[in-house]
Amino acid sequence: MKKMTSSSSSSYSIKYPPGPHSILPNKLLREFINNPIKTLMDIAYTYGDISHFKFGRQHVYLINNPHCIEDILIRNHKNFIKSRGLRVSKRLLGEGLVTSEGEYHDRQRRIIQPAFHPNLIKKYADIMTAYAANMCQRWQDGMTVDIHKEMMHTTLEIISKAVLGSEVKLEKDDEVGNALMVCMEYFNRLQMPFGELVEKIPILHVNKGYQRAKRLLDSIVYNMIKEHRDNEQRGIQQGDLLYTLLQAQDEEARIGRMNDNQLRDEVMTIFLAGHETTANALTWTLYLLSQNPTVGDKLYDELCYVLGNNNKESSSNGTSNSKIVPTIEDVSKLEYTEKVFRESMRLYPPAWTIGRQAINDYKVDKYVIPAGSIILMSQYVMHHNPRYYTDPDLFYPDRWNKDLKSHLPRFSYFPFGGGIRGCIGEPFAWLEGILLIATICNQWKMHHDTTHKVELKPLITLRPKYGMRMRLEVRK
Repeated sequence: MKKMTSSSSSSYSIKYPPGPHSILPNKLLREFINNPIKTLMDIAYTYGDISHFKFGRQHVYLINNPHCIEDILIRNHKNFIKSRGLRVSKRLLGEGLVTSEGEYHDRQRRIIQPAFHPNLIKKYADIMTAYAANMCQRWQDGMTVDIHKEMMHTTLEIISKAVLGSEVKLEKDDEVGNALMVCMEYFNRLQMPFGELVEKIPILHVNKGYQRAKRLLDSIVYNMIKEHRDNEQRGIQQGDLLYTLLQAQDEEARIGRMNDNQLRDEVMTIFLAGHETTANALTWTLYLLSQNPTVGDKLYDELCYVLGNNNKESSSNGTSNSKIVPTIEDVSKLEYTEKVFRESMRLYPPAWTIGRQAINDYKVDKYVIPAGSIILMSQYVMHHNPRYYTDPDLFYPDRWNKDLKSHLPRFSYFPFGGGIRGCIGEPFAWLEGILLIATICNQWKMHHDTTHKVELKPLITLRPKYGMRMRLEVRK
């Protein structure tokens, strides 16, 4: 396809790309609500690189070409704002990096970016493996756990301690995870037709539940901020991101230090986005390993070789405390572990779709996308495109050889988005994913409970709808 460029519709008559339509009102929208991934996959498979359809009166364009996606997210990103889904998320995230726009977003990113430099995040490796090892020590041979809840809890502990410098004190298990789920389902509801009407009726149960969840999350974040300000007054310096934000100065804008509301928005974004997406990615990885024992065996062979598992005797309580825990020096050697994680995020990208809204008319090949239209780009759809991946539904980590990496278009694989609005925590997520896979799989083998139903729950992120029940087997 030809390169995308911004243009004015006055020079072009609107000619819509091919796409689905129905004489029944909102039939496609109902299909999308019931199964958004299948709907987008069917559209992309049937109509190709660019397709058009309508949700009510809203014009929507699905882009399924990596070069066109690159144009939208990088070369012409200023012609777009974030779609309604992320704007709705401002109810919880405020003006954090995920939701903010324009100069304010660019300024905040300049302040925060240094804290996520790959060389700096290496210091978090010991924290990551310590929490992962503690989780493994709580388990017992033969027990069954919901591995999604386990991953949510552990990645929450890691992001809180490593990046925010605080221990999250919860009154009961999964309190934060449940609150997050309430918020995500609420946002999903608001994006549906007439969804905003729900928000205007405060007595509805769904509104009360969301407000309770938001108050809980706000209290945790504001407590983190207060703790840091108190430490600062006592002259205690901390090396985490929140301390960096407290010290941040932006001489160009002459705004001085961030106020508590600005801090709250950035911390809330990092606090939630920084653990939930990684937890999902790890859950799907462990599920895929349980379904592909040959891959799991090859992974364990690498762990034994790199980590040097000389002492393989299990402890008396049925755990494998004697196993060696990986360090930052091991990460570069865990090549197959990295491939496993990469392939898992190809099949189950934690963020499965990106939406943008055109500010001005935008030309794509022979089509003009009018201002105000929504553009969808789906990582899930692109990652399953047979044009770029042989047997795209197959879990095959060995596909990620140097030849494939060198020939793949940039946006045929983009689990963390890309461009100016790409995930700032990507280096952190890669490090955490590799270290946790290595720590867990060096000690435990997992068997999926065959009576447990596995189904996608595509909200803002790609969760397992019913959790993920696994029977644990200690490595001996």
